[in-house]
Amino acid sequence: MKAIVTVTGKDHKGIVASVSTKLAEVEVNILDISQTLMESFFTMIVLVDLSTSPYSIIEIQDKLGDVEKKEQLVIRIQSEDIFNAMHTL
Repeated sequence: MKAIVTVTGKDHKGIVASVSTKLAEVEVNILDISQTLMESFFTMIVLVDLSTSPYSIIEIQDKLGDVEKKEQLVIRIQSEDIFNAMHTL
């Protein structure tokens, strides 16, 4: 299953490293990544493959919570199917 991970917060060093390290720890593969700065705010969208992870999407969100707190970010994960359904008229 594919999913979309969104990351937002005040820009600072180490955001990409922290998020990608945690995803690797839970055996999630990054397929594509896009990031940008909006003034001093960091935004990142990551397309991931969850099929090799032994964790559920809920467990992965919970584990990303550690990065959220440490890095003072907002991190959300949605299955690709839900993401697509929300953006289809």
